[in-house]
Amino acid sequence: MHIEKNVCESIYGTLLNIPGKTKDGIKSRWDLKVLKIRQKLAPDVKENNRTFLPPACYTLTKEEKKRFCEVLKSIKVPVGYSSNIQNLVSMKDLKLQGLKSHDCHVLMQQLLPIALRSILPDHVKYAIIRLCFFFNSLCATVVDVTKLDQMEEDIALTLCLLEKCFPPSFFDIMIHLTIHLVNEVRLCGPVYLRWMYPFERNMKGLKAYVRNRNNPEGCVESESYIAEEALEFCAEYVLNMRTIGLPPGHVETSSIDKPLPGGKFEHVDHSLIHQAHLYVLQNTEEVQPFISEHIQWLKGHHSQKAKNERWLSNEHNRTFSTWLNKKVYEMIDDDEDVSNILRWLSQGPRPFVVKHPGYDINGYRFHTRERDEQRVHQNSGVSLIAATLQVTSAKDKNPILGDMSYYGVINEIWDLDYHMFRIPLFKCDWVQNNGGIKIDEFGFTLVDLNRLGHKSDPFILASQATQVFYVTDQLDKRWSVVSHMYRRCVPKKTSAEDIDIMMEHNPLTNGLPNIENLNDSDRYARDGKHGIWIDA
Repeated sequence: MHIEKNVCESIYGTLLNIPGKTKDGIKSRWDLKVLKIRQKLAPDVKENNRTFLPPACYTLTKEEKKRFCEVLKSIKVPVGYSSNIQNLVSMKDLKLQGLKSHDCHVLMQQLLPIALRSILPDHVKYAIIRLCFFFNSLCATVVDVTKLDQMEEDIALTLCLLEKCFPPSFFDIMIHLTIHLVNEVRLCGPVYLRWMYPFERNMKGLKAYVRNRNNPEGCVESESYIAEEALEFCAEYVLNMRTIGLPPGHVETSSIDKPLPGGKFEHVDHSLIHQAHLYVLQNTEEVQPFISEHIQWLKGHHSQKAKNERWLSNEHNRTFSTWLNKKVYEMIDDDEDVSNILRWLSQGPRPFVVKHPGYDINGYRFHTRERDEQRVHQNSGVSLIAATLQVTSAKDKNPILGDMSYYGVINEIWDLDYHMFRIPLFKCDWVQNNGGIKIDEFGFTLVDLNRLGHKSDPFILASQATQVFYVTDQLDKRWSVVSHMYRRCVPKKTSAEDIDIMMEHNPLTNGLPNIENLNDSDRYARDGKHGIWIDA
């Protein structure tokens, strides 16, 4: 944890030339002259006892410093992801200040590569981003032991690339220790089981109990820790007991799946209700056999038209809910066994919905776009991987079924009322996949949030959503870089197989930047007059 913090401070301190944190200065430049290397970077003593340090390949111009800080200043992360990064950026001094260990952890693994995309020469940028990707892979919750040898080779190559850019003073003991971290994982297991973040977080809570820090041993409020222990014991003791006034199981699930307060009843358009109801039917396990049966029924009654896959899909979506209602009535009349869920789903939802400003589900906290605009957090970003019909053009009559990633923003959060139960849905603005999503040279996913598509299918189940947040790309502000949010908790009744899926680490990108064709020979200096002036 502290290795990562020191490495992070060395990088951003050197890039922004922050006093006390930078590894580049007049002493470092004189060392280069003594070693007889990189002669272009030698200090140049001017008149009035001022010394000019020529710009190195990692020296940022004032415009690049401003762009770097603007990226971090504009970032809004989800609740529980990190502290408010905006408070750590000083646009007046163009530097970062007051970073804690976890702030460096988030900056190093997620935000620094995004902030560096639009600045620095390629060979410097690639070296730093490769180091960030290394820490990102190292701290994964699931470690593939077969890839540890390759990670050792990658970090050795990354350090060599850094040596081509930064001065020898940059490579202190903390930079050197990164070469041993992979072997530590091999011997001790995943990093997240051994770092200090949980203990530091708990210490913050313990310190809050002491109100009088002048005499902590005589502080009466320190007894509140004992009171909290007693309350936790009582809460665990009565957890499985029947509660008065609450339905069974409410206490157990309320902390996992619940809407935020402030919901309102609203009547909505019938066509939207039909779209939402159709999506619920298509994603309910008990309805799946009837979907296949309805498609076969359409093929039997419309044999010629059914040869067109697109027509078949549209007709199925238009008529399935009505057909299912009649089918379930026939089964009830024939005394066939029909579950309560299928019975109420076939009746359709009520014509009004409850719209919530936010929802806690599956370890995520989601907000609507309107709620996010009033807060410093961003909880409205959502992602979904779904099987869909993929077409090559508008004239393609034989689309192929395959998995596709969708990215969007939540506009409304609905509770669809089926009389005996409610199903939470997210109504989203989805980015158009064709032309609205691209992958850059580093493997980052970029989306154009103004280029919308899939307007006829805006709904998803709340349980299907994965949270993401978007960072504006400084190279082209029409685009936003996608970054993933991790789950904060796992439901108690989740199966072991589902837990393994939840624990899969979402890597920052698909792989390391390609350096095979990177020409960095004799590029340790930058052109221009944006060097560093030092007074005597």
